Amino acid sequence: MGEREPEVLKLAFMINRVEGLSFEEFVDHHRNRHAPLFTSIPEARRYVRRYTVSHPVRADAYPAPAYDGLTEIWFENWEDHDAFFASANYRERVNPDEATFIDMASVGVMVTEERVVLP
Repeated sequence: MGEREPEVLKLAFMINRVEGLSFEEFVDHHRNRHAPLFTSIPEARRYVRRYTVSHPVRADAYPAPAYDGLTEIWFENWEDHDAFFASANYRERVNPDEATFIDMASVGVMVTEERVVLP
């Protein structure tokens, strides 16, 4: 029997922009302000295994996107998750910025545990 890839705790946040913000302004803020702010705190390097921000692209064969963006945050385990989100840097620096560009009432969240099926 071969060795399995380690399991990863993944959080996927499906997000929409706040009223009055254009899609372009939303993407700019997410990529060029919020992501650097997120990665600037030491807890991101310590506890986060992977952090991505994604935005829809034109895809004529598919339905219109339901969200303006997707953020994925990967952790090794629940302890790292809890330590990151409880940190003062996240709570005082990163979290307040989220409501400046994300419609918090419309956020969809999926917490998953990855298992590699086809390496």
